Amino acid sequence: MYRTALKYLKDWQGRETRMPLVLRGARQTGKTHLVRMFAEECFEDLIEVNLEESPQMAAYFKESSPREIVAALELHFDRAITPGRTLLFLDEIQAAPDLFAKLRYFHERLPALHVVSAGSLLEFVLEEHDFSMPVGRIEYLHLGPMTFEEFLGALSHSRLVEYLATFSFQHAPPEPIHQELMALFRLFLFVGGMPKAVAAYANTGSLRECEIVRQSILATYVDDFRKYGKRVRHELISKVFFAVPRNVGRKFRYVNVSRDDRPASIARALHLLELARVCYAVHHCTGRGLPLSAEGKSNRFKVLFLDVGLLLDSCGLTYRDVEDADDLMLINEGAVCEQSAGQHLLYRRDPYREPELHYWAREKPSSSAEVDYIISIGGRVVPIEIKAGKTGTLRSLHGFVHQRGLELGVRFNADAPSVCRAQGNLPTGEPYDYELVSLPLYLIGQVERLVRARIHGVDPGNARGGT
Repeated sequence: MYRTALKYLKDWQGRETRMPLVLRGARQTGKTHLVRMFAEECFEDLIEVNLEESPQMAAYFKESSPREIVAALELHFDRAITPGRTLLFLDEIQAAPDLFAKLRYFHERLPALHVVSAGSLLEFVLEEHDFSMPVGRIEYLHLGPMTFEEFLGALSHSRLVEYLATFSFQHAPPEPIHQELMALFRLFLFVGGMPKAVAAYANTGSLRECEIVRQSILATYVDDFRKYGKRVRHELISKVFFAVPRNVGRKFRYVNVSRDDRPASIARALHLLELARVCYAVHHCTGRGLPLSAEGKSNRFKVLFLDVGLLLDSCGLTYRDVEDADDLMLINEGAVCEQSAGQHLLYRRDPYREPELHYWAREKPSSSAEVDYIISIGGRVVPIEIKAGKTGTLRSLHGFVHQRGLELGVRFNADAPSVCRAQGNLPTGEPYDYELVSLPLYLIGQVERLVRARIHGVDPGNARGGT
């Protein structure tokens, strides 16, 4: 199955300033498959070393000389390792932390050799390492679940993928195409973006088979909890893990996880799950300027789960529940749509950038308000509201745009795409007037391209871009 990150790998391959590349992401997001696909398309040979399955292979990397390491690997695999023709792939590198530090030597002494590594629990090594980090000698690629466009591609809807990538407000989608895309997006909400789950559905067309795969993935994560260190009980980590999906879309409160455990212990367990990339904190921000992380309240945050399909499983919803639902997007009061939009927005930027996402909220007894997500595009603050249906008030969005003096806001819902002037008066009597970009949920992967085009006043159909 095609991943858009493959294009970045090909760009990395040809850069003269290339450094050893480290793929970071949760287990089962397709890092190994991506590297193998890259090797098949761009190299004559692949030397793959899995340090978790074969821990004895770490002995080959005790030397600091890349040439001696390569010579030893050539003897082991009985194949030549030729710079420019061979890709050296070090998988599950977290199993040999000292090797991570030695990646710098490949950059310094054997820069012509293409070296890629990956690790599912690598963030634990990066946080607790006791070796000298190869700062400025390696680069990263962050990989999340498959996007809606990648999902469409896996289901052989290549023309719809092209349509989304070239969509322009000047050419609204015909109603049958809009309805087809909404139906496919609802399907994506259940299948989710975990590559094995997508492959199961693509190969069988069975939601039940897809569910079986996702349950296996969840079990794998639970089995990993014993690797999360000795500072937090496994039982508490499991409790937090299953609490996150139930709390998507609202401020995270420790009391909603457990009244019997200390908030500090719950916070530590949540932090470990973040390190494993199975959940993400959506941090509060003021939205007064960039960077968004400069201001805000560190103790105020929402959470996202890794994947929308896994979220449904964790909440106990089966494929039969989904088939019987009047509208899947309204399940859990719209949290399903907020999760799906959030996982796309987390990874909307170039893959070498650390995933991050923010929101805004005002908590007052008589005038509470919240904007689901705040992102930056083209040097501007862009507020985003997620609505599961075609309707829904935008009072919080109106107020935020007015208070911050913004010119544009974005709404995602189930309706057809449109651009209009949002005008009216706030409850305080103050007027608001701004451009409202309204997009159907299936265009979440195109938000960067479409909003940037509105900011610069160009035809978004000519401003090519992707997720």
